[in-house]
Amino acid sequence: MIIKSLELSDYRNYEKLSMQFNNGTNILYGDNAQGKTNILESIYLCGTTKSHKGSKDKEVIKIQKEEAHIRIFIEKKEIIHKIDMHLKKNKAKGVAIDGLPIKKSSELFGMVNLVFFSPEDLSIIKNGPSERRRFIDLELCQLDKVYLYNLTKYNKIVNQRNNLLKQISFNKSLLDTLNIWNIQLLEYGKKIIKRRSEFIEELNQIVFDIHRKLTGDKEELIIKYEPNVILDNFENKLKKFENKDIELKTTNVGPHRDDMCFIISDNDIRRFGSQGQQRTSALSLKLAEIELVKNTINENPILLLDDVLSELDRNRQNHLLNSIDGIQTIITCTGLEEFINNRFQINKIFKVIEGTVINEKR
Repeated sequence: MIIKSLELSDYRNYEKLSMQFNNGTNILYGDNAQGKTNILESIYLCGTTKSHKGSKDKEVIKIQKEEAHIRIFIEKKEIIHKIDMHLKKNKAKGVAIDGLPIKKSSELFGMVNLVFFSPEDLSIIKNGPSERRRFIDLELCQLDKVYLYNLTKYNKIVNQRNNLLKQISFNKSLLDTLNIWNIQLLEYGKKIIKRRSEFIEELNQIVFDIHRKLTGDKEELIIKYEPNVILDNFENKLKKFENKDIELKTTNVGPHRDDMCFIISDNDIRRFGSQGQQRTSALSLKLAEIELVKNTINENPILLLDDVLSELDRNRQNHLLNSIDGIQTIITCTGLEEFINNRFQINKIFKVIEGTVINEKR
């Protein structure tokens, strides 16, 4: 699986852009705030319908423009596919695959598998639970359309239940309708908890060996799923918290409050780990994500690295660069020194200057 080319129109700081990528390693370099990350974001958005930053559609459209376009050509099992995305400020995005519009975003997932790694991911362990849930959801939604469906339904139910809780505070007669949403919350919530538990188990089997190699056999990393509620107790806990939900006007029980824990030598490194341990564990997590995708789809994902090397020491740089051999990779950086010093194979170089991309001959 590879990306052959990218075309942008009125996206962020790009009025028009057309790029052809190499099957191997593609480097985008230049000063900060020139538009390098915008290119990676557009690829991820076109492949998953979501910005890795969580940006809304209207935020990625060029200033003073009403709409933007992204087009990528991908090669999958020797067949070329075209994905078109039309972004509008005040309307839902439109997506077409091979010229045919799709009705649901779930039809896009699985067309292209992307792993995005940015400096923010190095803080995933010490930051809040929402970022760790986001990591789980973004990966599972690419790999499992059933999970995507269940998560979409669940999130809508939580929102609708929360709206009802706010109305109940003004109209107590609506309390009788709460059970309708409770039944649906339990139905889809249980499916999410079960799939997340399986995902963490699969991830654990891979991350253990990766982390041991990264630390020279000095540390062993174990990831633990921390569900907000266990399956057998979901219904009872939801009922128990009903009065609190009404008082706070929000749903306090369910997988939307899950977390995952990272253990080294019986210590929870979210709170008690050094910065080095947290960063190494985050790198292990992303490398395990790559392997998990390979194992699931029997194909390499496409790796998007956003200025990560500058945040890693030489040992971690070498391990990361050695791990991406054979994977199409698009990397942003401020300079080429890291790659030259590591004698790393570079297949194509682009220089990015104020929204202009120059293909440099090697």
